[in-house]
Amino acid sequence: MSYSAEYEPEALADLERLTQIVRERVIIKIAWLAKNFDQITPQALTADLSGFFKLRVGDYRVIY
Repeated sequence: MSYSAEYEPEALADLERLTQIVRERVIIKIAWLAKNFDQITPQALTADLSGFFKLRVGDYRVIY
């Protein structure tokens, strides 16, 4: 099964602040996540962000 990703307006604004190379890496990794979601074990966040998960992209974390 394949999933799709939707970006919140705040996420789009955050992407704009990144360099083009980093932005492309993040977008590619999110697309990879949507395609391979059934094959991974999501890394859950805790405390204030419980219920969300993280995806590492270099020095950055994508929260979903």
